Amino acid sequence: MTDELQHKIRTLPDSPGCYLMKSGGEIIYVGKAKNLKNRVRQYFHAFENHTPKVRAMVSRVDDFDIILCRTNFEALTLECNLIKHHRPFYNILLKDDKQYPYLRYNPAEAYPRLTVARTLDPHDGYKYLGPYIGATAVRQVLHELGRYFPLRRCALKLPLDRPYRPCVYHSTGQCMAPCAGYIGEADYKAILRSAVDFLNGDAKDILRELEAKMNAAAERMEYEQAAAYRDKIADVRSITERQLAIQARDVEQDVLAVSTDANDAVVQLLHIRGGRIEGGQAFVLENCGGDSPAELIEGFIPQHYEDGRSIPREILVEAAGEDTEELTLWLRERRGGAVTLLCPQRGEKAALVGICRKNAADVLAKRQQSEEIRHAQTELAMEELQKALSLPTLPERIEGYDISNTQGVLSVASMVVFHGGLPAKKQYRHFRIKTVEGANDFASMAEVIGRRFAHGLTEQREREQAKLPLEEGRFSRFPDVILIDGGPQQLAFAHRAMLDAGVDLPMFGLAKRFEEIYLPGREDPIVLDKRSNALHLVQRVRDEAHRFGITHHRTLRGKAGIASELTGIPGIGEKRKIALLREFRSLPAILAAGVEELKAVEGMTEKAAQAVFEYARAKEKA
Repeated sequence: MTDELQHKIRTLPDSPGCYLMKSGGEIIYVGKAKNLKNRVRQYFHAFENHTPKVRAMVSRVDDFDIILCRTNFEALTLECNLIKHHRPFYNILLKDDKQYPYLRYNPAEAYPRLTVARTLDPHDGYKYLGPYIGATAVRQVLHELGRYFPLRRCALKLPLDRPYRPCVYHSTGQCMAPCAGYIGEADYKAILRSAVDFLNGDAKDILRELEAKMNAAAERMEYEQAAAYRDKIADVRSITERQLAIQARDVEQDVLAVSTDANDAVVQLLHIRGGRIEGGQAFVLENCGGDSPAELIEGFIPQHYEDGRSIPREILVEAAGEDTEELTLWLRERRGGAVTLLCPQRGEKAALVGICRKNAADVLAKRQQSEEIRHAQTELAMEELQKALSLPTLPERIEGYDISNTQGVLSVASMVVFHGGLPAKKQYRHFRIKTVEGANDFASMAEVIGRRFAHGLTEQREREQAKLPLEEGRFSRFPDVILIDGGPQQLAFAHRAMLDAGVDLPMFGLAKRFEEIYLPGREDPIVLDKRSNALHLVQRVRDEAHRFGITHHRTLRGKAGIASELTGIPGIGEKRKIALLREFRSLPAILAAGVEELKAVEGMTEKAAQAVFEYARAKEKA
């Protein structure tokens, strides 16, 4: 530990706040504390008593920052925001297991339809129902829903300019045909509200309404109509009875439990609405080896409930930690109402936690099995590739390169990295082509390969002098094999550039037309079996390099379009363009602004603001 770090630890305040652990300038962990001095000092004392994860983290720390807060509650809120923004390596980060889909609808539409969504986006304007346990359950719900809530299933943008011919669902009574103008918006949305109430577990009002209609039809001696209502009542009851009834009274609860092994953890979340288990969701937690269930749950709650939209009145947890009181206050503030956080020890609530824990263990076991299968397939693919290319070592690290441009404009190269057969996205890189004019993919590839290894050799020397590991540099770690997207000519240019840089590593080209593999100096291609694991691996690398390059190229094209449009306005140069984009974030927002708003931007004059405003108005009229 350096003298500077020891001094910072000694002078820490006895105040609540957040601490940001750093390694080489990068934030690797964010935490909060009631007493910063005591908490941060604990990391650097009794080192052998820490969990393996904490020991690994502390061994990398070379600096830290603190942010003082007035209360521990304020520190909790700040910690949540900092983790979300920085996504530090050693913090618990959520990965939705994506096995529990939602139903959703857009209330802003004239005739909303229910659709399936795999993830919940709190900012897209949709209302979400669920989640439901498995896609099969969702399809079953949608299928049966249409039998007594005739909502549209088509993707037409309604209302239409002229009536449309109704589809088969209308003829079978499962759609009211808003496309044909057979139902108004108000009546349609009343049906939608009833369907939503039903899906939220509130079938009582629907049953009462259907029973009243059945009795009224019977009194009018419309027995066929009464029988139809009777069948609808049976359908509603059959669906609600399929849900596991767990409590007689109406409750709104979430249940949280954890299953862990040496490295991974799964948090299982069950949603209980109307006294029934409505659905569930499993989350994989990263970087959590050695953490207790209480620590995992306390790390999970602020991340999951941050948007405040899905917080129930009561949350049951498997284990509670020292921050239970602050978490409860935080949840109440987010929900805007009462929230209770309980850790039940006996009774039906404890039984619910047991059900949740069992589900978490099942998800973790299945995940481990799938990981083992994927690992075995990846190992086999790398072994097959090593044999096919006669590589000296197993290709643990593969780098893939591709060139993207539009008729020679804005040429960019992409470098993707696969480690152990899987994408290592933090190590991806882009290169702007600097020395090549026009559409010359061969010369562009030669440039980027030469630059990559020139950077790598320089960085290797610098890191060796500083006694830093090569694995953590941007370019200092070299690949076991290099994939070039292209045929023999593209490969020849890339290979010559690598040798000219003073590096000699295995390299091959993958030609897309027949998926043939070319090696430097070899005329005949290698053709792998179409079912080969090795071929599937190199195709994934090639396709990922192409995707990464195309995505970046589109971004540059968009920025170039914005830049050229703005700088074409009299009085708007590079500095004012940057200032406007920094303030308004997008071209449409700039063009929608008034003169006073534009004038308030740093560096803008009234004349320049007026020019932008007049340009926007002229563009609207054009």
